[in-house]
Amino acid sequence: MPEGTVFIGNIPYDATETSLRDVFGEVGPVRELRLVADRDTGKLKGYGFVEFDDYATAMSAVRNVNGREYNGRQLRVDHAETMKGE
Repeated sequence: MPEGTVFIGNIPYDATETSLRDVFGEVGPVRELRLVADRDTGKLKGYGFVEFDDYATAMSAVRNVNGREYNGRQLRVDHAETMKGE
């Protein structure tokens, strides 16, 4: 995974890529946002990944968006490299 990628967890199931792009766009330009969905049902699994242009912007997202309330849930944001073991 590119070093400018962050893991996002605790995403509400009614989240949209557009609204999450807006949240993370406050930190810096979002290169790519991927929400993970169940292969069979198509329903969101509650986590995803956001890719930024560089590591510094990704770390800014971890500092500034982790714990932020979004649609009634607190987002969990961490550098994607630390999530490999989960």
